[in-house]
Amino acid sequence: MDKTPRPINVHDFYHAHIYFDEKTLNEAVELCSIVASKFDVSVGRVHQKCVGPHPMWSCQISFTASHFQSLIPWLDENRKELSVLVHGLTGNDLRDHTDYAYWLGESQPLNLKIFGG
Repeated sequence: MDKTPRPINVHDFYHAHIYFDEKTLNEAVELCSIVASKFDVSVGRVHQKCVGPHPMWSCQISFTASHFQSLIPWLDENRKELSVLVHGLTGNDLRDHTDYAYWLGESQPLNLKIFGG
């Protein structure tokens, strides 16, 4: 039984972080490019280094609850083997990355020490 929390739409604002490595870089770049053209959301830089609490290279997508119902199922269907962290934005970074963290694909251990956790 899968115990990885699936994304639920209970917040006003969200981030989705697409995780990748050297082998899946092109796949991630293509996915982020399609998201940027298909959805009215903000797609950040493709980081080829670990940033913040993220244990892998990543790209951040910022979106609102109104985008959730179309973006999240699409991401899940098109992410292939990439893991995607989806979390609410409440102003409490530690809770956002723990209590309000949801996954598409395999969950990854986050570096919560940067939040004092």
